[in-house]
Amino acid sequence: MRPKIYLFGDSITEESFSAGGWGAALAHHFSRTADVVLRGFSGYNTRWAMKVLDKVFPAEMNVGNGRAPLAVTVFFGANDACLPDRCSAFQHVPIDEYKQNLHAIVAYLKNRWPSTHVILITPPPIDEVGRLLICRHRYGEIHSDLPERTNEAARNYAKACVTVAQECGAPVVDLWSRMHQFPDWGKAYLRDGLHLTLGGNKIVFEEVIGKLKEVGLSLETLPGDLPFTDAMDPNDPLKVFED
Repeated sequence: MRPKIYLFGDSITEESFSAGGWGAALAHHFSRTADVVLRGFSGYNTRWAMKVLDKVFPAEMNVGNGRAPLAVTVFFGANDACLPDRCSAFQHVPIDEYKQNLHAIVAYLKNRWPSTHVILITPPPIDEVGRLLICRHRYGEIHSDLPERTNEAARNYAKACVTVAQECGAPVVDLWSRMHQFPDWGKAYLRDGLHLTLGGNKIVFEEVIGKLKEVGLSLETLPGDLPFTDAMDPNDPLKVFED
């Protein structure tokens, strides 16, 4: 049975298996060594993620020939950071609770599978102009003057995520800071002020691959599944299956 890498998060994870998505790129990258399993839930915050942990990672995963996942990415915060006085207030989670929830999610996974690498990913930055256009499209003149998310709030939640990772000793992709290293990040990497363009997906893919490599998970360290054709003797190709 191939080992698995789980992607657990909100819509930015749910969309990651679309064409050019970072999850699809991971699945392609590890196509012969590990199965990349998508568990993304659009609109979810960490409070709701806590409620579904036992369904996302059911007890059957530990039964029989089940083996611990190689890694789990935990990518929440964009919805937690919705402002409490604007149109997506029902998704807002106070930052202290957000930190507690992240701690609890990491603890849950590590208690289940001590060998599994849990990689946290911060929320991305917010292009407020892009989000304002979305609010106007969805709600018309109601809430039309203010976006439901701000880049400042996203920064604070990203910092909180980094802090939790440090406290847990877990790897972290600081996506907020990484994207800010590039000019015109709002248009280049975010298609609607929040969700990722092809360029944004590429950044997440590269960052996650880098973190996986740091903890020893790479094409160089993971065995390939079943014999490769270059290991076969052209004169007796079936022999490789006897070894």
